[in-house]
Amino acid sequence: MALQVYNTMTKKKEDFVPIVEGRVGLYACGVTVYDLCHIGHARSAVVFDIIARYLRFRGYEVKFVKNYTDVDDKIINRANKEGVSITEISERFIREHDTDMSSLGIERPTVTPKATENIDGMIRLIQTLMDRGLAYRADGDVYFAVDKFKGYGKLSGRDPEEMMAGARVEVAEKKRNPLDFALWKASKENEPWWESPWGKGRPGWHIECSVMSSRHLGETFDIHGGGEDLIFPHHENEIAQSEGATGKPFANYWIHNGFIRIDNEKMSKSLGNVFTIKEILRSYHPEVVRFFMLQSHYRSPLDYSDDALKESRAGLTRLYTALKGIRDRLSDAATPVLSPDALSGRAKDVFDRLGEFRRRFIEAMDDDFNTARALGAVFEAARLLNAFMSDKGFKGAPEEVFVLKAAEDRLREFGAVFGILKEEPDAFFGKNRAVEVAKRGLDVAKIEGLIAERNAARAAKDWKKADEKRTILAEMGIVLKDTAAGTTWNFEL
Repeated sequence: MALQVYNTMTKKKEDFVPIVEGRVGLYACGVTVYDLCHIGHARSAVVFDIIARYLRFRGYEVKFVKNYTDVDDKIINRANKEGVSITEISERFIREHDTDMSSLGIERPTVTPKATENIDGMIRLIQTLMDRGLAYRADGDVYFAVDKFKGYGKLSGRDPEEMMAGARVEVAEKKRNPLDFALWKASKENEPWWESPWGKGRPGWHIECSVMSSRHLGETFDIHGGGEDLIFPHHENEIAQSEGATGKPFANYWIHNGFIRIDNEKMSKSLGNVFTIKEILRSYHPEVVRFFMLQSHYRSPLDYSDDALKESRAGLTRLYTALKGIRDRLSDAATPVLSPDALSGRAKDVFDRLGEFRRRFIEAMDDDFNTARALGAVFEAARLLNAFMSDKGFKGAPEEVFVLKAAEDRLREFGAVFGILKEEPDAFFGKNRAVEVAKRGLDVAKIEGLIAERNAARAAKDWKKADEKRTILAEMGIVLKDTAAGTTWNFEL
């Protein structure tokens, strides 16, 4: 099966055929760096990180470009409010963004351009649009003339005439058409500016991405992406100005991720339901956040809640538990030199089924990056392995060790595409536990002291006291597990 991608432009799934065989040019709109990143930014970042990872998994050489918008009204307003330069604001929040992305396990894009580093290219593109009669000056501003570009509205499916009828024309409006958008804005007091043929000013938002994407990927490239809120007007305007200047298609495939909703409500600052990545990572392991997003198709809306994160933590824990079972059984065993053809019986069946799960994983991801269905194949593999390892006939024979090593490699391979299962199981469990301890305001020394008292009571056959200590721990949400190696503890998931 060929990789199929849902193209927002055509409103259907299409076979993915890159411009250059074996290579993919991918551009995703980045953040405007004036504040901390929130869970909505996290979703878009995780979606395109996984898309890039999977394309590489499929053998493509991927050039992934994701920009920083570092000049914008919101940045200027914050800089003026704090009495600092826009550079100080943008650099501060670029650092915060990069820290958040690293925490989430987001692989750094190939190129991360800044808008302010590409002003000359924006001026050249605007001049080209003016030379072609697609842009006009108005009191130091420059606007794109929407009615001069045939096909405006083709990405969003909006009819320009209907939009015109519903548009509100403000008094003393400089634009010839309410739909026209700014390419260049004349300098105002307390705003940064650059010299241009139209006077001192700064670029409009839409022109920035057109220039940064084409600079690094060419006039026509493979995939342009972002959140669905960018379809109109941002991406629609990018298409108009880019194709208006070159006469060529801008991007061949358009990919957009769905919104995050908070407890079934739209996320917005006015509702006070915006959660920053930093806040969330104080309560949950980064891989739990990624796992939460994997469970829904990227184009679907995603409901964020504490319960949803807890369920995701439980699901990811099941996968790490399977990995731990494998690691425990492989700890003292050398990997035997065997050929899959030498396997027989139960070992051969499990090995063959692991191959089938891999085929199903690829089939799901080839179907427009369907992570939810692909994750189902991963869970089936984990269940198969747990049953295999708990089978009374399991003796740790060379054939069985060979299969377990292959299984670990397979789970890690799936995890590498999703950006999960990167840690050793014990490290993952320990970090999860530490996060939960901090979240609940508990004292690890007290917990371990109670466990020690319970174990001492058990050793003295004082079962009443041992039960009392277990009850106290249970009321703290702590689950004990007694093993031959000792007592371990975790939180109830």
